[in-house]
Amino acid sequence: MASKSVALITMSTRGTRVGPSVAEFVKNIIEQPLASDGITLSSVDLAKFNLPVYNEHVAPAMVPEKASFQYEHSRAWSAEIARHDGYVLVVPEYNYGVAGGAKNAIDYLMNEWKGKPAGVVSYGVKGGTVASEQVKGSLSGMGLRVAETLPNLPFAGQPDVFAAIGGGRIGEDTRKAWEAEHVESVRKLADDLKGLLLQPNTEANAVKP
Repeated sequence: MASKSVALITMSTRGTRVGPSVAEFVKNIIEQPLASDGITLSSVDLAKFNLPVYNEHVAPAMVPEKASFQYEHSRAWSAEIARHDGYVLVVPEYNYGVAGGAKNAIDYLMNEWKGKPAGVVSYGVKGGTVASEQVKGSLSGMGLRVAETLPNLPFAGQPDVFAAIGGGRIGEDTRKAWEAEHVESVRKLADDLKGLLLQPNTEANAVKP
């Protein structure tokens, strides 16, 4: 396989957040399997782009063929996503759904994402299964090729929930449970993504909404 770049995107944007630690957990599992096939994993933190609720005057689907973004935050996010061949989105679930900031960031762009492979890893009180399915549906409808394996990482008990949402850290019981029960699904996601990256980004392979 020719050298490819995959962005591991921390999709949480709260001031106190466990997202970066969850992304690091995922990175430690998938980085080497991807590297063995010449795939570089790059960490991307959505919070650093400081995206407001979408405020451009053009529809994302028009960029770049028919229009351009006006604001620097949009141009920076567009350039970051465009430079990668695939993605792993690490998404939080809030109140039984995908976080608003994560959905907003996805919706900022269209052609930068379209046709490329993506994986989704979710986390939350119950593993983020609702958010995971919502993100998968959105990405698939936009024309991305989404990996079938959807790792869901639940917090282990109330103390670890508070450690995550109040302290921005993975509790020890949660980490032990993830290492015992969820490493294989994250590895399987990496395998799925490698398979998708082998397929060319062509009309024949594009996902139909």
